[in-house]
Amino acid sequence: MRLFSRFLALLLSPCLLAQTTRGVTAEDYYQFRNVSDGHLSPDGSQAAFVLTQVNEKRTGRDSAIWLTRTDGSQEPRRFTYSASATHPRWRPDGNALAYLSGGQVYLALMAGGEPRKLTSLANGVSALAWSPDGQRLALVGRSGPSAPESDTRYYRYSSYKYNGRGYFGWLRTHLWVMNVATGEVKQVTSGDQRNDREPVWSPDGTKLAFTAEHTDRQCCSAQAVYTVEAAGGAVTLVAEKFSTAQLPRWSRDGKRVIFVAAVAESMGKVQLPNPPDLTPSEMSLSDDGRTLWFTASAKGEEQIFSWPIAGGALTQITKTPRAVRGVDRHEGAGLMLYTAAGSTAPEDLFVAKLDGTGEKRLTRFNEALWRGLRFPELERVRYRAADGVEIDGFFMKPLDWREGQRYPMVLSIHGGPASMYGVSWFHEFQVYAAKGWAVFFTNPRGSSGYGEKFERMVELEWGGKAYTDILRGVDVALERYPWIDPARLGVTGGSYGGFMTNWIVGHDQRFKAAVTLRGISNFISIEGTRDAAYSHAKDFGGDLYQNYDLYWKYSPIRYAAQVKTPTLVLHSDNDQRVPLEQGEQWFRALQRFGVTSEFVIFPGGDHDLTRTGVPRQLVESLNWQVYWFDRFLNGNASAAPPVQAK
Repeated sequence: MRLFSRFLALLLSPCLLAQTTRGVTAEDYYQFRNVSDGHLSPDGSQAAFVLTQVNEKRTGRDSAIWLTRTDGSQEPRRFTYSASATHPRWRPDGNALAYLSGGQVYLALMAGGEPRKLTSLANGVSALAWSPDGQRLALVGRSGPSAPESDTRYYRYSSYKYNGRGYFGWLRTHLWVMNVATGEVKQVTSGDQRNDREPVWSPDGTKLAFTAEHTDRQCCSAQAVYTVEAAGGAVTLVAEKFSTAQLPRWSRDGKRVIFVAAVAESMGKVQLPNPPDLTPSEMSLSDDGRTLWFTASAKGEEQIFSWPIAGGALTQITKTPRAVRGVDRHEGAGLMLYTAAGSTAPEDLFVAKLDGTGEKRLTRFNEALWRGLRFPELERVRYRAADGVEIDGFFMKPLDWREGQRYPMVLSIHGGPASMYGVSWFHEFQVYAAKGWAVFFTNPRGSSGYGEKFERMVELEWGGKAYTDILRGVDVALERYPWIDPARLGVTGGSYGGFMTNWIVGHDQRFKAAVTLRGISNFISIEGTRDAAYSHAKDFGGDLYQNYDLYWKYSPIRYAAQVKTPTLVLHSDNDQRVPLEQGEQWFRALQRFGVTSEFVIFPGGDHDLTRTGVPRQLVESLNWQVYWFDRFLNGNASAAPPVQAK
């Protein structure tokens, strides 16, 4: 018996248990289950949310609405079983949920029974919002003239395409109001040069505030804020001339609309006093109308903040280092609901008191998979740039790191440049670490989350100090972790990160391998071919015709003859943000100068392929990266590409 006990103890020892787990693979993506869009019931006792996972054919994603108790007393239960269901919205009395399925609105009673289809709009519904009295729904859908017999595309303005949407058709996005009891639906906004969205009801239910994307502007993301009577009529302009006017919210008395904008120009706009130096990604007003609640990126994290709109101290509500999103507040119940992700786990649903205390985790959908996996810990590496500016870096050791061994390192560069890396879930970093590579990523100047001044430091020099910030971070990592092999460094990035990857290998020879995803190579040609034509003017001191020499100076292709690093070019053929021609030019220039290089085109994919693209292509793109780094960082001459070259 004693011998058996010793044998059992040996079997259960931490060392042997560790051998049953493994690192993350690209293919694990197919099993991830993602939680989003959580909403508290009107009495605060329940939460409705969306659970999304890859479909069986791996060509898309299926979503269902689930319910859970906010006190954590019950396991979450599935609420919808039809085709993919999204956008759960509680009726104000709490007795029913409206949601979208198959492009139409359905209503499901909490007491049970078959959901009832409410709408049959010819071009579908993409969003909905209940009126305060629960008798009407504001709907977002598309309308316009019938398509002509010809398949020729005809445009009168330079904004005629958008990444993810492709080339504009004849339809525009507008607002409808539906009487739920009678089924009557009335279109309340129209126009062939506006896409209306984000409808928000006034407190008395008589008006809607909304944002509008003007498609007759040079940059198709130009935004304005309007209001319209819920019964229909002329729209009233609240604010325009903003590159990003969004998140309209009514004041408690219904006399003002509060919104977020990037530029201080507006008809009737009053800027709130001494606003915090943060950019809200979600926003709501307290019940008394005195406090603004919002989420924002802040120094590598995403957190919840509150701020008195009359001016006063900013309060950070959540404090655990991670990415907090999708907040819904219920002051009567004293609760807030949100999703949160960390460096070792994607989003789960949480509930907490309004001051951030008493947090409960409500979902654990990935737990079974996670029990078989291991994850490297994230380290924050702060350092000083060459001119003394403080920069945030982040580092992961190889998963099975051992003292006395030398390891490669992969440098990853984020997009934007106004984006941010930090304490959140990045699948690719876990895959790199599981392959035995250290991972370094950083927020050089130009990144969001560090204030407006820091974000604007890329002005007039996309390949300037941000470039030296990044390489200084590499030097710091090599100093701090002497077990990194400086002869086996890789570099990669997407979008702006792809531009910077191209720029780096044209100016520095230290990297053994590079993978550039959807990266800019030529500013001269991209300005007239991307969806947001000439939209780099803010960073380059004018448009292409005003400052041509600067655009050419920071075009990586100008320096292609200096590249020696073996480079893999990954690009989607339906990318409208950084069109395919940018990848083609870069690959052909590298070939022209004898650089070891390969080119992979993802058919039908767009600029967001590696985040929200076709799952099969997303996984394959990650396996292409693994192939290239295995080949050149590990020196694996037998490394095989995911598919054979043409």
